[in-house]
Amino acid sequence: MQANKNQDDLVKTFKAILKEERFGSQSEIVNALQSEGYNNINQSKVSRMLSKFGAVRTRNAKQEMVYCLPAELGVPTAGSPLKNLVLDVDHNQSMIVVRTSPGAAQLIARLLDSIGKPEGILGTIAGDDTIFICPSNIQQVDKTLETVKSLFNYTE
Repeated sequence: MQANKNQDDLVKTFKAILKEERFGSQSEIVNALQSEGYNNINQSKVSRMLSKFGAVRTRNAKQEMVYCLPAELGVPTAGSPLKNLVLDVDHNQSMIVVRTSPGAAQLIARLLDSIGKPEGILGTIAGDDTIFICPSNIQQVDKTLETVKSLFNYTE
């Protein structure tokens, strides 16, 4: 039973380390785990764990290549924690811009595309942390803006 607890603790620690988004090599992850007391960890074990949990190398906020866990996939809903990732919503009378936490824009855009034309959204374009929303009717951009803001409980 103790071995399972150690394995569970290892997985939690491993995931926590990857969430820091500052380790660019497997050896750095090995060293971080060893500093947490997991002395039996080696590069081979880290490699298997990275593969098992679908970790990928990507750029962090400082533009460094680091290992991180993938965002959870699935069809997002307005009630999901995604609304916590929306940082700013603004417009210029012809387009709405949504700023998100790094890496969240595509998931948020997928949600916005799913509500689509009935709510005034013709389409979206998403980068890493910015979404451009093309309203289906520019004369009603303010109404579409309010729909987007209410969807994410966004207040300025």
